[in-house]
Amino acid sequence: MTVVTFAIGTSVPALGQGTWHMGERGSDRRAEAAALRLGLDLGLTLIDTAEMYAEGGAEEVVAEAIAGRREECFLVSKVYPHNAGARKLPMALEASLRRLKVERIDLYLLHWRGGVPLAETVAAMEKAIAAGKIARWGVSNLDVDDLEELGAALPDCATDQVLWNLEARGVEFDLLPFCAGRGIPVMAYSPVGQGGALLRHPALRAIGARHGVTPAQVALAFVLARPGVIAIPKAADPAHVRQNAAARDLRLTGADLAELDAAFPPPKRKRALAML
Repeated sequence: MTVVTFAIGTSVPALGQGTWHMGERGSDRRAEAAALRLGLDLGLTLIDTAEMYAEGGAEEVVAEAIAGRREECFLVSKVYPHNAGARKLPMALEASLRRLKVERIDLYLLHWRGGVPLAETVAAMEKAIAAGKIARWGVSNLDVDDLEELGAALPDCATDQVLWNLEARGVEFDLLPFCAGRGIPVMAYSPVGQGGALLRHPALRAIGARHGVTPAQVALAFVLARPGVIAIPKAADPAHVRQNAAARDLRLTGADLAELDAAFPPPKRKRALAML
């Protein structure tokens, strides 16, 4: 299995599990937790969640999924921008820990940039590390200029989680190279797109047919082919979880990649950072 290593030496699978939209309906929670446990069985041991997802409901689903299996998983959660200050971050973190039913989060991210100065958020994150509440911190939805603003704290930033898929390739122009040059892994959310339009594209269908795989597996393989990238697709259906796991074995050819570039041209100039 391909792994990605953080600057401090911890390695995680390049393919993890997302939880956006989980926990929104109580009737679905048992099935969602079961899907996450299946992912753990298949080696998808990085689980990403956030206090924003279903206002904590997704963290509760994760808690059910990892009960008795905490040591198997690398747990990621995120703090709202309005909770990212010196006073509110510790309280938001404690609430996430309670919902997750764990004593420590492996990676805690600023979900996106808000009105709190980055320096204040970093200081609060470092205090949480010192208190043993989190193991490392990172950011999400920050562009190159934001990362540069971290200054001396940049080497301590474990990751930048951003939207990246074949339909949203803007990060390839400067953000991915910036992070790669500094040894900062990138986490790609929504790697197979949203709403299904990407997966209906003829190019993905044709490439999938040649390899005997689904369009979603082609989209995932495209992201996973890039070194230093962690993909976190969400799957609440067992069949989808298994398909995601199988995408680790798909190796796109040069001809496949050229076909994808023709259908989804890579950026030739700086673009505003896309977000969902």
